[in-house]
Amino acid sequence: MTHSNPSIQDVVDFLRETFRQHGKRSAVINVSGGIDSAVALTLLTQALEPDSVHAVLLPYRDQSIDDALQVCDHNKIPQENRHIVNIEPLVTAAQSLSLAEDDSVRLGNIMARSRMIVAFDLAKKYDALVCGTENKSEHYLGYFTRFGDAASDIEPISGWYKTRLRQAAAELGISDSIQTKAPSAGLWEAQTDEDELGFTYAVADRILERLVDHEGWDGFTLPPVLPQIEGIPRTIVEQVVHRVLSQAYKRQVPYELD
Repeated sequence: MTHSNPSIQDVVDFLRETFRQHGKRSAVINVSGGIDSAVALTLLTQALEPDSVHAVLLPYRDQSIDDALQVCDHNKIPQENRHIVNIEPLVTAAQSLSLAEDDSVRLGNIMARSRMIVAFDLAKKYDALVCGTENKSEHYLGYFTRFGDAASDIEPISGWYKTRLRQAAAELGISDSIQTKAPSAGLWEAQTDEDELGFTYAVADRILERLVDHEGWDGFTLPPVLPQIEGIPRTIVEQVVHRVLSQAYKRQVPYELD
């Protein structure tokens, strides 16, 4: 998608045309109950019929799926298209091989990759495309697991920063409880994106919009001048820029010999 800030209709048209071009009539999407997957699922059901969308709910151990079920209800996903798979056995098996049981970040990565194993297996079963849920903020901040939540066939919301995503959620009629829920990858108890990052998406988005959208920053080299943004301390601007630069490799791999 070439739009720097696509409209809801742009995204729906993009989804519909991509599925048509590739002769696919079904989609698989992991639904966590967070705002990203809620918006992506809602867009999918506008582009395709609800009975063409397979929603995959992938709790770990006793994680709640109530919000995810609410999102499925909102989009009228048929019961037979709701796939609930507890990933604990997959994660436990991987832990036993990798010895990651005492490392929460490595464990979180195993959880994210386990979820995509299930999604792609179901996509094979239903001859479907796997729909991702990565937004533009996460992309530049490197807040994703390679070959985990960033693995997909199609990314409908990658052109939207988190703050724009919240606006889209309101426009799409997604419940307030989902809209105001603290962003979390659900990788360990009480984990939230913003606590882990050290700044809010609202602040990061203002910085990224200025640098990326208005000044053309590529996110791979240090900007020649750090912008002064009203209400945001220079230290936070530096922190966001450092985060983007430190995670830039994730937007480049695999490295290949030309």
